[in-house]
Amino acid sequence: MLQRSITLYSLFALIFTLLLAAIGIAPSTAVGQLSYSKGQHLEPAYEGWRENEDGTFSFLFGYFNENWSEELDIPVGTNNFFSPGDSDRGQPTHFLPRRNRFTFEVVVPADWGDRELVWEVTSPNGVTKRAFATLALDYIVDNVVIASETGSLGAGTSSPESRANTAPVAELIGDGIRTVRAGEPLKFQTRVLDDGIPKPDDPIEDIRRFLQFANNDTQSEALLEASPEQFYRMRMMRAPAKVTVDKINGLYLSWNVYRGPEDRLEGVQELVHFDPPQVKAWEDTRASANSPWGVLWTPPPVPEDGMYEVTVTFDEPGTYTLWGRADDGGLYHDQYMTVVVEP
Repeated sequence: MLQRSITLYSLFALIFTLLLAAIGIAPSTAVGQLSYSKGQHLEPAYEGWRENEDGTFSFLFGYFNENWSEELDIPVGTNNFFSPGDSDRGQPTHFLPRRNRFTFEVVVPADWGDRELVWEVTSPNGVTKRAFATLALDYIVDNVVIASETGSLGAGTSSPESRANTAPVAELIGDGIRTVRAGEPLKFQTRVLDDGIPKPDDPIEDIRRFLQFANNDTQSEALLEASPEQFYRMRMMRAPAKVTVDKINGLYLSWNVYRGPEDRLEGVQELVHFDPPQVKAWEDTRASANSPWGVLWTPPPVPEDGMYEVTVTFDEPGTYTLWGRADDGGLYHDQYMTVVVEP
């Protein structure tokens, strides 16, 4: 009987495999895409372009680090460069995990025409990938596209409020270049101003709307008396609100390493320590992650004076570039600081 069951299972498996092959799907992809904590490559990404007031154009780039934990370090050079023209166009050399959208932009002249700008990256595992930027019309980007692509809006949706949103403004207080000794804490401040749009997500109201949509008035009323544990369970069990990546709206500031020392080919993430721990600027979709893309994330309190204070410590000497992103959920503004760390 057992042998017959195994034979039938093998027969069904063979038929299933042949059917997948007939429609062009590999059996491994039908089961699901594997994910990895380390050892995988980086995919540079061209996000689109926009025209600037002076007639020049900005190409917007991001990337997908296939790893969930490993932050890759790829210095500018033969393994991280642009062509044609200058190989260094301000791209990162330190890459956070997973998907990072609209990370930086490259300005090209008004007479760029139909030329192509290529960003080529070879990962530590030897895999080479390229992103190709052009002024193709279907790559035009505006604020609504950015909000939609990052998950603030649903696919193809907008509202008068979202269209009126302007990006927050971040200002690094003090010099853009600092010097500190290894192991010595460096405290710095960033002022962030925002228009309050979009309104920060209210997780309780979000769940209530979902329950009402699902015609579950009983649970909707019970939400009023729910304990924190019950509330988080409801939040975790909520169906995805969008068919694209889902992001919780709310203002935050996040500082991260953008470039490490040129001679460091790995491990920069272990050398730099931020206090307090920073909100993740990358799409960490795990429920409990300190990330706007995590279902249990709640926007942090906004300082009354808009002044954020962060302390950073470096374990080893070298020159580091830090990247600070102020994000209101839909739009963003970046600041950079160079830190020269002495022995």
